[in-house]
Amino acid sequence: MFKDLFFSGKSMEATDLPVFQHLPEGERLDRNIRDGYARGWGLQFGDLREKIAADPLYKEALRLASGRTVQSEDNRMNLFLLLKFYMDGLAPGHVVEFGSFRGGSAIFMARLCAEWHPEMQVFALDTFAGMPETDRSIDAHSQGDFSGVDLDELRSYSYSIGLRNLQFVEGLFEDTAPGVMAQAGAIRLAHIDCDIRSAVQYSYDISRSHMVKGGYIAFDDALFSSCLGATEVVEEKVIRRDGLNSEQIYPHFVFRAP
Repeated sequence: MFKDLFFSGKSMEATDLPVFQHLPEGERLDRNIRDGYARGWGLQFGDLREKIAADPLYKEALRLASGRTVQSEDNRMNLFLLLKFYMDGLAPGHVVEFGSFRGGSAIFMARLCAEWHPEMQVFALDTFAGMPETDRSIDAHSQGDFSGVDLDELRSYSYSIGLRNLQFVEGLFEDTAPGVMAQAGAIRLAHIDCDIRSAVQYSYDISRSHMVKGGYIAFDDALFSSCLGATEVVEEKVIRRDGLNSEQIYPHFVFRAP
């Protein structure tokens, strides 16, 4: 499927992750403190960035997504770590992404899943025509932002590079997500990357009832200065209403499904 794509370098192994042996094993308030430090501290202060950047599959997946992603490097690297090291211990499930824009992040994750988790599908949801109406009392973004995507070209490109595990789902989340969840059945990783309050809240609410126990919910934007609407959802709904505690606050908010 991916012949003629060869990159030199050493594949990352679990032994490359930092180990915080002074911390107790297991969960604390529905989060694994060791795992959160291993990823977050490893990316911010350790040498994980260099090790991930040298990984052959990371290089390949990033090349396939080139020119189609605006995601920050550390956020992308954290998704790499989640998919590589933290899926196998979970019940069966899939990946859902809310907010895909030009499809780069979804392509990146689908390539990784094709290698490590061929049973997993990646569902990439977006209007592909720009943002819907936004809440001008909290959102910095405006209706129509992130428009100009050629969805036919995106689907054709995805097919041409052999990604049969990736579905681009066009439309408002309220119209498309219920069908996606019915098809998927269960979610291991929800990547919520849609910037504005209404979209982030809907994405979280519909995802949480389909998450496998211990599944990961990653909020791409809630710590960005331009996305206080997303931050507000994490504060009001995830933390105060649902009582969840973050496993990571760097490079983005990551929570575990109880």
